[in-house]
Amino acid sequence: MKNPMYEIASLLLEKFLLLANFKLLSMGPNTEEEEKKKQNCYYDTTYFKPGDLLEVPRTLFIHFGIYLGNNQVAHLMPDILPALTNDQKQIQKVVTNKRLILGVIAKMARIRVDTVEDFAYGGSILVNHMDTLFKNKVLTEEEVVRRAEKLVGATEYSLLWNNCEHFVTFCRYGSSVSFQTDKFCEMVKMIIRDQRSVLASALLGMVSILYLGLAPSTTLPTILIPFILWMAG
Repeated sequence: MKNPMYEIASLLLEKFLLLANFKLLSMGPNTEEEEKKKQNCYYDTTYFKPGDLLEVPRTLFIHFGIYLGNNQVAHLMPDILPALTNDQKQIQKVVTNKRLILGVIAKMARIRVDTVEDFAYGGSILVNHMDTLFKNKVLTEEEVVRRAEKLVGATEYSLLWNNCEHFVTFCRYGSSVSFQTDKFCEMVKMIIRDQRSVLASALLGMVSILYLGLAPSTTLPTILIPFILWMAG
C-alpha cells in the first residue's frame, strides 16, 4: 500500500516542476533511455576488490560508492522514503527522481547497499581514480569495508558537508572531503566576484518589477541581492 504522505509530497513536487517548466532528465535513474542502457550493460566485477572506490560520472555530477565484495556497493543517496515508511521492500527499490529531490530538500539520506548494476545504472565505472590525490593515505581493504558497513543506514544529507563523496573519502582515506563541493563553491565565488553579476541581478529585479508590479516581494530582492553581491565582491 502506498504511503499517502509520499503521494502528497510527490504530487506537490510534480506541480512545482510543471509550473517551473523544469525537466530533471539527468539527475536520476528513472528515464526510459537510462533504463534500457542499464538492462544492456554488464559489469565484470572480477576487476573489483573489496574496499575499492567506485565513481560513476553523470551529466551534472559524479556518484561515488565503496565496493564491499560479492557484487555489492555501499553508497549514500538522498532519499525521503525512509521517513515516510518502514517498508524495507519499498525503501530498497532503486531511488527515483522524486525520492532523490525530496530527500535533498528535506536533507535526508540513506547509506544503502545495492548491486553494482543498480549503483552504476548503465554508467561507466572508474576504480580508485582518487587514489592519486591521497598518496600514502589509502586504508586497508578490511578497514574501508568495515567503515562502510558500519555507516549503512539513515543519515543527514548536505550538499556541502555530507554527500556521497564525503562518505567514500572517509571510508577509504580517513578524511571526509568533497572535491565536487569545492569546485561548486569556487564557481559561486567567481560569480560573486564578477561585478557583472551585480548588474545582471539588478536588471532582472527591474524586469520582475515591471511584469509583477511594485511590491515588497519584488522590490526588496531587487535592492538587497545586488547590494549583497556588491559588498561580497
